[in-house]
Amino acid sequence: MSEQEPEHLRITYNEVHNLIRASAAKIAEWKPDLLIAIGGGGFFPARVMRTFLKSPERKGNIPIHAIGLSLYESLPGMTAEQIGAEVIRTQWLGPESGKILLGRRALIVDEVDDSRKTLHYALTELQKDVERELAKLPESEREAKRTQFAVFVVHNKLKPKLADIPADIPYYAGDEIPDLWLDYPWEAVDIEEHDRLAAEGRAKRSAA
Repeated sequence: MSEQEPEHLRITYNEVHNLIRASAAKIAEWKPDLLIAIGGGGFFPARVMRTFLKSPERKGNIPIHAIGLSLYESLPGMTAEQIGAEVIRTQWLGPESGKILLGRRALIVDEVDDSRKTLHYALTELQKDVERELAKLPESEREAKRTQFAVFVVHNKLKPKLADIPADIPYYAGDEIPDLWLDYPWEAVDIEEHDRLAAEGRAKRSAA
């Protein structure tokens, strides 16, 4: 296969669902009480994760908040140089982002950790929002209101990253995979054809 035609790994809804289910028990031990989905790839995983984080001790569902970040998508007003190089914020938690997060255990959810630029941006910007809100409180109250963050991705690509996640931030990945081009089911127009090609790809890898 030429460099112009990267190998595709097609992922099915069932595969995503089962990876999240397998990860949820360990994440539940961390006890998140807020999910932050990075759109658009993190929306479906966050919703499935919420199902598996339900517990008899908790009343109601864990709330899901959404942020929109774009790294590879072409958006109005963007230059060719920005695509893939600069994270663009398209949606945020609102002007009171820090207040929403204060004192919470927030799990940031995305579908894939590729270069890590998007995850790093999300984490650092959310932390900045929290710090601005903490600064408004009396110093004696700040530590109790400090937000704790963790990260979950369905897939982590085994490749050099362009940014780091601090060692004190819990990091969970459903699966670690080679640096392949991932095709997720929510990007497919013809889901039956997507699933057929996914099964075909699995058979070829098993036979190799």
